[in-house]
Amino acid sequence: MEINLTTQEPGRIACDALIVSAARKASDSGLVLSPAAAAVDTVLAGLIAERNADGEFKGGVGELLTLHPGDKLAAKRVVLVGLGALDKLDNQAVRKATAIAARHLQKTGARTIAVAVGLAVNNFSVEDEAQAAIEGALLGLYTFRAYQSKENTSSVNQVILAATQEQKAGFEQSIRQAQAMAEGTNFARSLINEPPCVLTPVELANRASAMAKEVGLECEIFEKEKIQQLGMGGLLAVSKGSVNPPRFVILRYRGGDEGDKGMALVGKGITFDTGGISLKPGANMDAMKGDMGGAAAVLGAMLAIGRLKPAINVTAFVPTCDNMPSGSSYVPGDIVRIMNGKTIEIVNTDAEGRLILADALSLASQEGMSPILDLATLTGAMVVALGHPMTGFFSNDEQLAEAIMSAGRATGEKYWPMPLDEEYGESIKSEIADIKQTGGREAGAVTAAKILEHFVGNAKWAHLDIAGTSYVDSPKPYQEKGGTGVGVRTLTELAFRLAGR
Repeated sequence: MEINLTTQEPGRIACDALIVSAARKASDSGLVLSPAAAAVDTVLAGLIAERNADGEFKGGVGELLTLHPGDKLAAKRVVLVGLGALDKLDNQAVRKATAIAARHLQKTGARTIAVAVGLAVNNFSVEDEAQAAIEGALLGLYTFRAYQSKENTSSVNQVILAATQEQKAGFEQSIRQAQAMAEGTNFARSLINEPPCVLTPVELANRASAMAKEVGLECEIFEKEKIQQLGMGGLLAVSKGSVNPPRFVILRYRGGDEGDKGMALVGKGITFDTGGISLKPGANMDAMKGDMGGAAAVLGAMLAIGRLKPAINVTAFVPTCDNMPSGSSYVPGDIVRIMNGKTIEIVNTDAEGRLILADALSLASQEGMSPILDLATLTGAMVVALGHPMTGFFSNDEQLAEAIMSAGRATGEKYWPMPLDEEYGESIKSEIADIKQTGGREAGAVTAAKILEHFVGNAKWAHLDIAGTSYVDSPKPYQEKGGTGVGVRTLTELAFRLAGR
C-alpha cells in the first residue's frame, strides 16, 4: 500500500475519492465540519448543510454521505464521514470512521483515496488525528484473499494524506507510526487467517524468522531436541500427539541500555487445537486455527517495534505446536514437569495453552525480564465473562495494569482488570503434583491465570486473555471475518510508554 503526503489543498487533490469529516454538535443536531469539509460545503453551495438539515446526514460515527462535485473539485467523489458527538471525540472515533469510509470505497472500485483531517480537539492533537485516520484506513482496507482464484481488481492501492506546510513534518511522523501499527496488526491478522494445513508450527517459526530479518530483530528458533534439553515439559507434552514438531521462537529487539533485561512478550502459539484426547465438539472447530492469536499479536507487535525503534529492550517468546489426538497424545492423569521444575497434574487436555505458556514464562523469568506480558486465547470462561468487546487481563502490579489500560485507550483496544486473589488458588491444588491443570468451570479464566502465576517468579507480570477479542465470526463495517490482531497496537504503545517515549 502506497501512502503519500501532499500539501495541496484538499480540493485540488486528484483522486477517486476524498474523505472529509464532520462531528455532531453537543447542543443540537447541527454539524461541526473539518476545514476540508467546510471548504467542500462552500464549493458545493451549502450542500452538506442542506443534507444535514433534511436528516440525510447526522454525523454519527461511521455514517457516510457521498457527494459528486463534478468539475468543481479534483476528486471524483467526496465522502463525508461522521465522527460522532464532538464532546466525545477521540482517536478511536477517527480510526473507526476512517476505516468504515475506506472499506466502503474499496467496495466501490476506488483505487486512490485522499484523507483530510483537522477536527482535533483538546484531548488529542491534529497529528494524533492524522495517525488515527491513516491507521483506520489501512486497517479498514485489509483483506485476506490468498486462497481465492478470482483476482481482486478493485483494491485501493494509494492513500494520500492532506497537510498544510506547517503540518508536514508532524504528519510524516504520524504516517510512519500509523503504517507500523497497521502493518503489525495486519501481519497478525494474516497469521490467524491462514489455514492450519499451511501455518504449522514450523511455518509459524519460519514466518517469524523472515519478519525478524526484515525489520532487524535477532531471532533464535529451538527445535525439538533443544526444547527437550531445556526441559520444556509443557510444550513437549502438548505436541506429543501431532506429526508436526514443536518450535520455540525467540525474537530480540535491543533499543535500550545494554545491561537492561527489558520487557518480555509471550504469545500462545497453538496453530490448531482439537482439544487433544479431550476432543472438542465438531461445531465451529474450524475457528481453532486462530488459537495462536496470542503468538500472532506478539509477533505483530515485534514487527511494529522493529519499525518504530523505541528506546527499550523487548524480547518475544513464542512456544508453538498443535494439539492433536493420537496414540501418542498426552492424557488426563499425566503429570508434566515444566521448565522451572514445577509439576502439573493433567485434568483436561483441552487446557493446553497454559502448559506451553508455563515453559515460556519460566524462561522469561529465568532471564530476569520484567515486566512480562503474555497474550493467549486461553479460556472460553473469559468470553462468558466479558463477551467480545473487551479483553480481560490479570496483573500482579497495579502500575502495570493501569499502563496497559491507558495504552489500550490510546490505541482503541479495551481492557478490563480481573482478580487474582489467593482464594482462587484453592481449586488448582493437587494431591499428586504441585498444581492441577484446571480448577473446573467456576472462575475458569481466573484459575487459569493463577496457574500461570506460578511461573513468573518475582517479575511484574500481566496475562491478557484475548479469547473473546482475537477473532470475529462475522463481518463488521470496519473488519472482515477472521483475526483482529488485538494486542499488537497496545503492546507497541506500551513499549514506548515504558521507554519514556
